[in-house]
Amino acid sequence: MLEAIYKEQRANGDRAIEALKKDFTTLRTGKVSVAILDHILVDYYGSQTPLNQVATVLSTDAVTISITPWEKPMLKAIESAIAAANIGVNPTNDGESVKLFFPPMTVEQRQENAKKAKAMGEKAKIGIRNVRKDANDEIKKLEKDKAISEDDAKKGYDEVQKITDSYSAKIDDAVKAKEAELLKV
Repeated sequence: MLEAIYKEQRANGDRAIEALKKDFTTLRTGKVSVAILDHILVDYYGSQTPLNQVATVLSTDAVTISITPWEKPMLKAIESAIAAANIGVNPTNDGESVKLFFPPMTVEQRQENAKKAKAMGEKAKIGIRNVRKDANDEIKKLEKDKAISEDDAKKGYDEVQKITDSYSAKIDDAVKAKEAELLKV
C-alpha cells in the first residue's frame, strides 16, 4: 500500500520536473529558441490556434526567427499575435514571412530572466510540497482505517519526506544550471 503512494509521489515529482524544464524553454538565453513562441495563439478563422500549427517556425541563426505561414492571409494575424504577445521584439513582415530579430541580451535582461527561472523553480517546489501533503494524507487515512500500524505510518512519513527532499534538490540543481546558462555571456 505504501509503495503505491511512493510510486505516485515519484511520478508526480517527475511530472513537476518536466513541467519546469518546459517552462525554462520560454526563457530567452543568448541564443534565440523557437520555444519562446510556444505560448502564442493566432486567430485562425475564428479559433485560437498555436502559432506552430499555422506556420513553419525556424531559427535561422542565433538572433533571428523566421515564421512562414502556410496560407498567405495569415501573415497579418501572425504579425499582430506576436506584437500582442510582447516578447520584446517587433515582427517584420516581408510579404512572404514574418521575421523576428532579437538584439543581444543586456545584463539586466539576463538577470531578469534568471529571476524568472528562480520563480519557476519555486512554483515547481510548491507542486512538490502539495504532492507530499497528498501522500501524507493518504498515509494518515490508511493509519486511521487500521490498514497500517503506527510504526509503518511513521516510516511512510519519513520516506515521503525523503522523496520530497530529493525532488526539491533536483529542482534546485535545474534552477542553478538554468541561471548559469542565462547569466553566461
